[in-house]
Amino acid sequence: MLTSLSNPQLLPSHILPFDHRHPVLHRSPSINAFDGGGSRDGDPFRALSLKRSGFLSVIDRAMEEEEEYRKARAEVQRKGVDVEGYSIEGISVGGHETCVMVPSLNVAFDIGRCPSKAVHQDFLFITHAHLDHIGGLPMYLATRGLYNLKPPTVFVPPCIKEDVVNLLEIHRRMSQVELKLDLVALGLGETYEIRNNLVARPFRTHHVIPSQGYVIYSVRNKLKKQYAHLKGPQIKKLKLSGVEITDIVLSPEVAFTGDTNSDFILEPRNADALRAKILITEATFLDDENDIEHAREHGHLHLLEIMEHAQWFRNKAILLTHFSSRYKIEDIRQAVSKLQPKLSPKVVALTEGFRSAY
Repeated sequence: MLTSLSNPQLLPSHILPFDHRHPVLHRSPSINAFDGGGSRDGDPFRALSLKRSGFLSVIDRAMEEEEEYRKARAEVQRKGVDVEGYSIEGISVGGHETCVMVPSLNVAFDIGRCPSKAVHQDFLFITHAHLDHIGGLPMYLATRGLYNLKPPTVFVPPCIKEDVVNLLEIHRRMSQVELKLDLVALGLGETYEIRNNLVARPFRTHHVIPSQGYVIYSVRNKLKKQYAHLKGPQIKKLKLSGVEITDIVLSPEVAFTGDTNSDFILEPRNADALRAKILITEATFLDDENDIEHAREHGHLHLLEIMEHAQWFRNKAILLTHFSSRYKIEDIRQAVSKLQPKLSPKVVALTEGFRSAY
């Protein structure tokens, strides 16, 4: 015989009804639930309240863990970031591989292992010759050839151009593949026109081997101040007469440092990198286990140094990359959350390639 649970009066005397609105067991008059373990002062509801609070604390902990899990899974599934009107994709794991892409600009920075999407970027900027930043170059060129894509333009620090030429020649002999490219040695103080409204310039960085970062600028024409008071027909007349009525204005959009220690922040000529709309820089170390001295010794940045130099960052967004592979996504997120209130809202971490604790 089945007993209805919807009507407490039909329940056997040894079954206690459960109120789903308030998860507290009802007291049965026929059973002294507090004998031996209840309230000594004769107040059974005090003990019941303690049990209830313990029950709710378990629920709270479970909900917190569920929320942490949800956040972690969202980070694991996330592909790239959207900041200041740019979609930025890629992977950057310290010592393993770095390749960061800005598809709307048709550029990639470094090419550690050549992720598939990098193949479709026509302009590649190499910061230095460590294999986790340049090791994928032959594959990048070979795959573009396989897809019949036009030869890309690859920028390197002038001091490594000859070695890159020799490296590619070895791969050509071994693989019997052409590996076509336009290899450009772009030095400090030089400018390269990517297209009519976009140019690139390198800037000085400080790693354990020769290195440099790059700033991508948008280019626009701005009416000269002395003509600002003129009306449209007057401006048109001046222009038709051959007068140069505009100035060329360069606006730093995206800066990429590659591997560097914090000295790049204090370089007077690096002001454009620190005021670019987006700064993509590294933060290899996050904790006390590897301190600032250790980071500097290996030519890298510690997150504490970013906090220390916070006043110099005029960027609208800072994308942190190149975390050590010892960290998990939760470690990175927790470390970034400790940044100063003025800095934290504009800092984003690129966590593609990192594992979650969940």
